Amino acid sequence: MLELTDIDLHYGSSKILHGVNLTAEQGQITCVMGVNGAGKTSLLKVIAGAHPRSGGDYVLNGAAQDRPSPARLARLGVAYVPQGREIFPLLTVRENLETGFACLPKGERRIPDEIFELFPVLKEMEGRRGGDLSGGQQQQLAIGRALITKPKVLLLDEPTEGIQPNIIQQIGRVIQHLRDQGDMAIVLVEQYFDFAVSLADCVVALRGGRQVISDKMQAIERSELIKAVSV
Repeated sequence: MLELTDIDLHYGSSKILHGVNLTAEQGQITCVMGVNGAGKTSLLKVIAGAHPRSGGDYVLNGAAQDRPSPARLARLGVAYVPQGREIFPLLTVRENLETGFACLPKGERRIPDEIFELFPVLKEMEGRRGGDLSGGQQQQLAIGRALITKPKVLLLDEPTEGIQPNIIQQIGRVIQHLRDQGDMAIVLVEQYFDFAVSLADCVVALRGGRQVISDKMQAIERSELIKAVSV
């Protein structure tokens, strides 16, 4: 579904990513790991079109992408749940979900029942403003909003950050469910080590913007991975 080859990225004169490769397949979770500043979020921004790459190849569903805009990639099925969630605090839960309609044809602009089945709290708080929700509830809303777009590639940036343990478990179950449906490729950036390795089918570990590990999870020694993603 998604293949990145030799991706370079600059912020001004600073080079952030150095020849990074990543493949994300349908029905699998590719976990991107590393310490703060390793380039994880920058890599997701390249995939989402939020920051143009400096070099390398980007292939989505068999089609090369030159300098795709976030809007174009969203229409092609790339959904991005950013770090910090970025929900609209003055809009209701329902209105936040409806912002995902922009990527859909008019005849498909509805909130599927599955969203509320995955996240029952969103149904309970449908009329509440997004800013009144707890951090965990906002994270569920952000993921739900991404799912409204019917993504083929789902990008999740630190979904457990600042979230209470019971909500972390629920989000983990939702991610597993989405993976097991088999029609979506998931790219997960995560620093919570145990959460990440419990979900990952494949791992890309970054250090200083360079790829130091890229393999199937089952082929990676736990001690090697801990060393790669530790300070």
